[in-house]
Amino acid sequence: MVNILNQIKPRPVVAVVFACLLLAAVVAAASENRAAGSAASANATIEVESVVLRLLEEAEVPAQESGVVTSVAVREGQRVKQGELLAQIDDQVPRLAANAAKAEFEIARAKAENDVQLRFAKKSLEVSEAELRRSTESIERFPKSVSQSQLDVEKLNVQKNRLEAEQAEQERKIATLEMNAKQNELTAAQAEVTRRRIVAPFDGAIVQVYVRKGEWVEPGQKALRIVNVDRLKAEGFVPAAQATADLDGKHVRVAVESVGSASQFDGTIVFVSPEVDPITGQVRVWAEIDNRNGRLRPGQAAKMVVRQ
Repeated sequence: MVNILNQIKPRPVVAVVFACLLLAAVVAAASENRAAGSAASANATIEVESVVLRLLEEAEVPAQESGVVTSVAVREGQRVKQGELLAQIDDQVPRLAANAAKAEFEIARAKAENDVQLRFAKKSLEVSEAELRRSTESIERFPKSVSQSQLDVEKLNVQKNRLEAEQAEQERKIATLEMNAKQNELTAAQAEVTRRRIVAPFDGAIVQVYVRKGEWVEPGQKALRIVNVDRLKAEGFVPAAQATADLDGKHVRVAVESVGSASQFDGTIVFVSPEVDPITGQVRVWAEIDNRNGRLRPGQAAKMVVRQ
């Protein structure tokens, strides 16, 4: 800028004006460059080349008790709902035990709810207290109208009925505790029956059946495998420098190659690993994708673009 001014050699005032105009032009250009850089940064994306679609929910459903498999209610490929029966283990003995426990509980509940003895004891106490009160009032009005021995008997009768009422109350409390104990026994017996039902832990599809009717199974033995493909995760790795704290929750676009054409699906980043791979310098991330239409399959390779 100084060289230009020296070459044209303007008068002092003109030179100053010319320098100010040139400086303003330089500042404006710098501002435009910064704005362009900011816009480019705002529109920056992260491209993840090697992405694999994986399951979010899968389970090897085990047998919880030993016994003979009496039925297998599903087949491979069948969709099931959470809690639906998949297979049944022989439960004849525990079912009989549960029926007996239920009968004992009903007996204990009937005893706990029976308050006849308590009500009779309280009524007897009221009557004896009324008799004693009348005798006392009679003596106050007419001395020696009631003998001392009769008064003592009535006082003793009041004490006796009071103790009987307390005893009836205590017995009812004990009966309630016994009923609660029988309730626990019934719950445990019913749990033994339930544990012989192999049920679906979540909505999904049966992909493998390991047991057959008539086979013996042991606790922990795999019975069926169930997967849920309604939601999948697209898992990949990004450079540690790009795995910023605000990456979680970002919108992604996942492209999956299928028969020569690419289909795109929207998703959201839900996991950013706090660890950096010391060899690759990358961070594992995965996005959750809606797959209720069943167009995607676990194990497929894909590419993912994360919008910053």
